[in-house]
Amino acid sequence: MLVTPRDLPDLPYASHLEPFRGALERDGDYEGAHLDGGSFEDIDGGSIRFSESALTSVVFAAGRMRRARFHDVWMHTVRWVATDMAETNWMDVEINAASLAGLELFSSQMRRVTFHNCKLDSVNLRAATLQDVTFSDCLLRDVDFAGAKLQDVTFPGSTLDDVQFAKAQMKKVDLRSATHLGITDGIDALKGATIDTAQMADFAPMMAQALGIVVK
Repeated sequence: MLVTPRDLPDLPYASHLEPFRGALERDGDYEGAHLDGGSFEDIDGGSIRFSESALTSVVFAAGRMRRARFHDVWMHTVRWVATDMAETNWMDVEINAASLAGLELFSSQMRRVTFHNCKLDSVNLRAATLQDVTFSDCLLRDVDFAGAKLQDVTFPGSTLDDVQFAKAQMKKVDLRSATHLGITDGIDALKGATIDTAQMADFAPMMAQALGIVVK
């Protein structure tokens, strides 16, 4: 089901948000924080926690936020560049018009997460677990889902370009509403996914190759 993006005033905790100023600290616990603007470069934000918070027009670059937790967090026009976010935990998160480039998100956990109009470029989601995740009107380029577990994941209006699914496990993954499926590895891992007949025709040569079938 396609979820309509919300605006900041629509959040149930909007009236409780407080402007955040200063530095983010390792193991910091930030509840009801509104980070608006600013750049956080090369930060050590391991095990940092955000809850009922909002991030707008913030840039994270070349930092370390491994094992960070984002619960009930709303993001808009956030940029993540070359940041180590492995083993992070995301639950009830909405990400709008964001750019994620060169991100390490392997072994992360995502549940009830929605990406709206986002660009994901060279993002490592190996061995991650995604449950009830939506990529809506997004561009996924060189995204690696190898060994990941995907359940109830959809891609409405999204473009997949050079995406890898090698040894991924899928359950109720719906690819039918994606505008382009450029899958370069892991065609045999699409068991548990739903595609339409036109997509099946596009996949036929790659499926034949994966099964060792020679077509003449």
